[in-house]
Amino acid sequence: MATFGRSAILVALLYMCFVVTHACDGTGVRFGYSGRTGPEHWGSLSPNFTVCSKGIYQSPIDIVRDGALHNPGMEPLERDYTSTNASMVDNVFNIALRYNDTVGTVKVDGKKYKLKQLHWHSPSEHTINGQRFAVELHMVHSTDDGDITVVSILYRYGKPDPFLHQIKDKLAELSAEGCKAEKGDPLPVGVVNMRELMQGAHRYFRYVGSLTAPPCTENVIWNILGEIKEMTKEQAATLMAPLKGSYKHNYRPLQSLNGRAVQLYDRSRNVQNVL
Repeated sequence: MATFGRSAILVALLYMCFVVTHACDGTGVRFGYSGRTGPEHWGSLSPNFTVCSKGIYQSPIDIVRDGALHNPGMEPLERDYTSTNASMVDNVFNIALRYNDTVGTVKVDGKKYKLKQLHWHSPSEHTINGQRFAVELHMVHSTDDGDITVVSILYRYGKPDPFLHQIKDKLAELSAEGCKAEKGDPLPVGVVNMRELMQGAHRYFRYVGSLTAPPCTENVIWNILGEIKEMTKEQAATLMAPLKGSYKHNYRPLQSLNGRAVQLYDRSRNVQNVL
């Protein structure tokens, strides 16, 4: 994967957080999920967003299980996270948890990426065999030289999610803050236990794509976990409650695969091959 530089990643991450129009102040470059600022128009909203329409390796995609190529050379996702302080922010188009450099890393193809932030989309952006799920969590990691990798976790409705349970009071507080939260003021969350997010990587899909929101930067390595987790409908509603209007359904439509290969890591098959 090509390295596109430290300055480029800083620009991309800044856009992910601050380019939308805040509902309270009406300034900034606006993008949305419906109407004139919806995904089909992103590429024309700003010169910085042209990749959204002209890029050929865009995300999200539909993952066809039988079409994924099992790669026995792929390694397990080595994730090493620790419980640490986090802050929550309403980015208008998503709710995110931000971390400092001490929270931990994921190793992809021998390279370590630091976890920078995580955020949610509802419903899911990626689909599997055409099935869209209730929620998708994106854990965004980067290297010092500018590469990005995302670990994606899909959720269906079911039993309570322990990770969300520990931040539910802060989600309610964020929702109550209204305009102050929309202006990007971080809300201290305290120590967040990351253990629940380290599970379920025995099987995952990998492909090269893009950020799923403007500026739609490409050369992002995606790792979509094969284990579907669960959360309650109430938890999903609480998660989206601080968002307004169409941002409550903040998913980008599926993008063309354009000849890309989706690879599969399956620990059980890898162990059988070794034996």
